[in-house]
Formats: sequence, structure tokens, C-alpha cells
Amino acid sequence: MNRREALISLVQLSAAGVIGSASAGVIRTDTHFPIGTQAEALPRPPSQGDLEYLTPAEAREVAALFDRLIPEDELGMGASQAGCVVFLDRQLAGPYGQASSTYRLGPCSKGTPEQGPQFRQTPAQRYREGLAHLGEHCQKHYACAFSDLMPTQQDDLLRAMEAGSGDLPSTLDSDFFALLLQNVREGYLADPMYGGNRDMVGWKLVGFPGARYDYRPYIHRKGMALNLEPVSLLDKVG
Repeated sequence: MNRREALISLVQLSAAGVIGSASAGVIRTDTHFPIGTQAEALPRPPSQGDLEYLTPAEAREVAALFDRLIPEDELGMGASQAGCVVFLDRQLAGPYGQASSTYRLGPCSKGTPEQGPQFRQTPAQRYREGLAHLGEHCQKHYACAFSDLMPTQQDDLLRAMEAGSGDLPSTLDSDFFALLLQNVREGYLADPMYGGNRDMVGWKLVGFPGARYDYRPYIHRKGMALNLEPVSLLDKVG
């Protein structure tokens, strides 16, 4: 798996219309239009400071995992530098982490393949258990934490998780790998309002113009590269 291409592939079609030549004029974030989102209607930015769900040790391992999925390179900063660990921590501490939108009271029965993966544990519980088992596996086979392994060893473990192969614990399967990949992508591409995508690095990478109210001012430029500077919901928060 080409990690950077895996990230770009999610949005390359929608981004095609806004990526243009560097020589074209850029419409800046401070360009005034009499439209927009009212500040009182916006979600609150994530709290600053200490972790809310992950322990420091867990956060260190998540950073190591995420940085192998989206590493720092000539295209931009790595996942942890971009705030993806903060994004995940705040999500796990909130409704997403507790699976608040999922019915989980039972009765429980085995689902069909058409229904896709189903889990009794919440995302927060899956991370806690998965990280614990990852640590135990690495200590048993390498006498160190995942974050202390060589990059090639980390990649080998991630490939085994992705393929659901090797002697990994059942919690470190392809479904857990898919959860890691989903969340690091979300953190790298979500609005910076939620703690990740620092300096809108993900949006700049794929040419996404961000949280603009609408595109009425640009309708007359159909078929032309807009070269819009990304806008975050944070720009609207006082």
C-alpha cells in the first residue's frame, strides 16, 4: 500500500476541479463576501491541553502507528505532527468513542456478510484493548514497544495486521487496521476545528478549498481552476 496515495485517493476526484497552476491568481481567505456561517452555529473547537481519553503511553503508540500510515515527507508533515493523535483522543472521549449513535443493547446475533463488520465494543474500547495487545505482542517478540521498533519492523507488523495474517492477537486484525487507517485519514483531512489537519496541511495536499459557505461567487468560472486558499471553521470562531 502506498500510504500517501491511499490518503489522496479518497478525495482526488473532488479535488480535480480546484487544483490549478501555481501561476494562477489565488482567492485569499480574507476576500470578503456577504455570506457565511454564523459563529454561534459552529461546533466548539477541541479543548487544549492534556489528553482526554488516551494515556500518554497509548498516545505515543498511536503516534507511531499513524506516522507509518501517513509519514512526513516532501509533500507535508506526518500524521502526529498534523494533530491526528489529538483528533483521535478527542473523538474517543466523545460520542464517537462511545458509539453513541449505534444501538448496542441487544439481543445480539451474528450478522450477515452483507451487513459488514459489527462490533460489541465501542471504538474507545477497541483502541484500549488493541493497543494493549499490540504492546504485549511487541514485548514478547521484540522486547520493546511498537514505537521503539525500526520503521521496517513497524511496517511489517502493519502489513500483517492489514492482511490478517501472522501470529498477531485476534484484536490486531484487518478490522483494527481499517479502524486505524480510517481515523488517521479523518484526522488528516477533517476541519482543523476538530484538532487535526494542522495548518490545513491535508487540504493543501489535495487542493480542497475547505469550509466555504457556497460557491456562488465562482459560478462564472466554470471549468477554470479556482485556486482557492483553504478556509477552516476556526476562521469563523472568535
